[in-house]
Amino acid sequence: MIDHAEQVLTGEGDDDYARYMRTDTLLALQRRPDEVVHRDELLFQVVHQSGELWLKLACAEVDEAAARIRSGDCGSAAQLLARSALGIELITDQLEMMRFLGPWEFQVIRTVLGHGSGADSPGWRSVQRAGRRLGPAFFELVENRSVDLVELYRSGDQDDDLRRLAEAMIEWDERVSLWRVRHYKIATRVLGHQVVGTQGTPVDVLAKLIAHRYFPELWRVRTELTETGPLGWRRASAPS
Repeated sequence: MIDHAEQVLTGEGDDDYARYMRTDTLLALQRRPDEVVHRDELLFQVVHQSGELWLKLACAEVDEAAARIRSGDCGSAAQLLARSALGIELITDQLEMMRFLGPWEFQVIRTVLGHGSGADSPGWRSVQRAGRRLGPAFFELVENRSVDLVELYRSGDQDDDLRRLAEAMIEWDERVSLWRVRHYKIATRVLGHQVVGTQGTPVDVLAKLIAHRYFPELWRVRTELTETGPLGWRRASAPS
């Protein structure tokens, strides 16, 4: 008979859960109470550290999606992108915790950040690399299949695997942009406008990043559909 109370995994921790999840290491990654200059450092670190974990997963899903696209498997690639987009949504939502960090409290915490900046986040650098890999894989597939994306959307076939993949890419791109919006708003809420961050970069530079698109070609499809649709953008916008 199996003794389920017996711990069978090796490693650090009192039980198999701690050993597999490495909770002892994970929960020791934050500054100790005797190290902090303000108790809200725990809030600040948990938000950012957990975000790095979600981004690690999100980027792994994008990388695998790109590989599936190269093999022609659009359906599973779209599912992986949906998982990645949800990961981005979750870290966007957790930025709400930063609303509880007051502007003066952050100034105190800032004294121990050195030149640390979100611009150095390995997770967000991975997002940038993943986006740059995903686009070429998709458009190479489009070219190989001789597909006109505008005509694909005009066909109305929402079950087409390539169209579902294109929509998943739009969703991922938009989720990243929405994070940028929320991050910018949080930064200005805490720091203010026309000030510089920990690396000397003006905070308002973040606003310029909001308009960035990883797949501008897919966004232009929507513009063309509007301009050439049944009403036509020019006719619809003309003064009566």
